[in-house]
Amino acid sequence: MPSKKSTDQVAKPAVPMPSAEEIQRELASVENIDDFFGKDGVFARLFGETLTQMMHGELSAQLGYEPYEARGRNSGNSRNGSYKKTVRTSSGDVEVAVPRDRNGEYEPQVLRKYQASSNELEDKIIAMYAKGMTTRDIEDQLRDLYGVEASATTISAITNKVMPLVEEWQSRPLAALYPIIYLDAIHYKLRKDHKVATRAIYLVLAVGLDGHKDVLGHWISNGEEGASFWLGVVTDLRNRGVEDIFIACVDGLHGFKAAIQSVFPQVAIQRCVIHQIRNSLKYVVWKERKAFARDLKAIYQASTREAAEMALLTLAETWGEKYAIAVRSWENNWEDLATMFDYTPEIRRLIYTTNLIEGYNRQLRKVTKNRGALPSPEAARKLLWLAHRDIARKWTMPIPNWAIILNQLAIRFEDRFPV
Repeated sequence: MPSKKSTDQVAKPAVPMPSAEEIQRELASVENIDDFFGKDGVFARLFGETLTQMMHGELSAQLGYEPYEARGRNSGNSRNGSYKKTVRTSSGDVEVAVPRDRNGEYEPQVLRKYQASSNELEDKIIAMYAKGMTTRDIEDQLRDLYGVEASATTISAITNKVMPLVEEWQSRPLAALYPIIYLDAIHYKLRKDHKVATRAIYLVLAVGLDGHKDVLGHWISNGEEGASFWLGVVTDLRNRGVEDIFIACVDGLHGFKAAIQSVFPQVAIQRCVIHQIRNSLKYVVWKERKAFARDLKAIYQASTREAAEMALLTLAETWGEKYAIAVRSWENNWEDLATMFDYTPEIRRLIYTTNLIEGYNRQLRKVTKNRGALPSPEAARKLLWLAHRDIARKWTMPIPNWAIILNQLAIRFEDRFPV
């Protein structure tokens, strides 16, 4: 009769890992997404067994011996049964057996303590949607990867689960002070009443006192434009807690200056110099653009406002008669273009262009450019928020030289700067 020790050494684990043959047999029965991820589908049947066996493997590695090996009895720690835990997955609740050790030292890594959900399919669908894939693209991917069907309705229902997060983000409380904000808009196509119309989504990107970027919201135009619409945007910022803004950078948005200064009367407006250069060069013939641009450079790269105004006079004398519209645009917008000369070179480099928000917009357009027309404003908000979430994850560092800039802002706005 074999000894107890030899019997322990050859005994099999209580929870065997599903074999390749079992998995292949289960997958052969799959016809649609419910067969795979449904309440009683393949995923639900295999997930619990697989996860349980993975945890047994973790415990074996920690204890230094396999299940049923006799040497474990003298190792100072040993297995101590298991307890049931319910894990919520995209296919419903799945029960797993979590192994225990006598010393209470083991904590599962594949199933973190207190973790109660594993919505892997939903996370994958939402991630694909956030990259700009259409419901048809996602449907094709699931078919290629898993050989199962997922309807557009199912995919939309899954992505719609983020809408409460979108609403929460759009209405979240904001900081009382933002030293610098940037305002811009992107356009998308909306399908309505069997017609496709172009709508604008207005964006506000801010730099906080800690030097980190933060998008304060996405506002979808309902056809209303100009000062009236922007008044609604800045009023929303005020209602969400913003009390003061030092500098607002814009690209010449119509009606913005009057709207923001009616709510934040002390804010300084800086018009984007790069946009101004592009707009004025449109009125200059190609062969003379290089010379015209050289004279413009003398304006915006001047060390002082006085030197810049002298360069503007030179521009008017040289080109005013031939390119009156181009020169007049600089003269008419000069007060907002010259705001940057009130600040140090470090601050000036940060505010003279809206490149900060333009870079953000370019990343959003990567997501929207392949989508065609969106079915509703809610679909646009959902898509842009998911894209924003991926973009903002990379914003881990403050603006370069922010400590220097913050000190300069504190001196420049001493009476408004929080102590």
